[in-house]
Amino acid sequence: MPQLIKVHSQHQPSGRCTLYALYAEELSSSLGLARRVVHTDCRDTHGEGFPALLVKGVALQLSDGVILSPEDICAGLDLSAVPDLAARLEAIQERFFEEVE
Repeated sequence: MPQLIKVHSQHQPSGRCTLYALYAEELSSSLGLARRVVHTDCRDTHGEGFPALLVKGVALQLSDGVILSPEDICAGLDLSAVPDLAARLEAIQERFFEEVE
């Protein structure tokens, strides 16, 4: 299984693709994993197309049917080694929503 954080994004990312790339940057830095953004025309939310955030080859799944949240990320990963990561992801999400309003 690849030790990688990967974002599947449309080319000219917007909305969720942009947010997931921000999450990926923080996860990559915090977990010491490589990060890659893959641009695709395939729409397959939280699967093999965009928008999707994959960690170690597994697409993280959302709980609300709309957008991947910090809680979803934490539920999909063992973050015990990085106890403040959830708060940093929350801050990313808050800044993102402030900028799009």
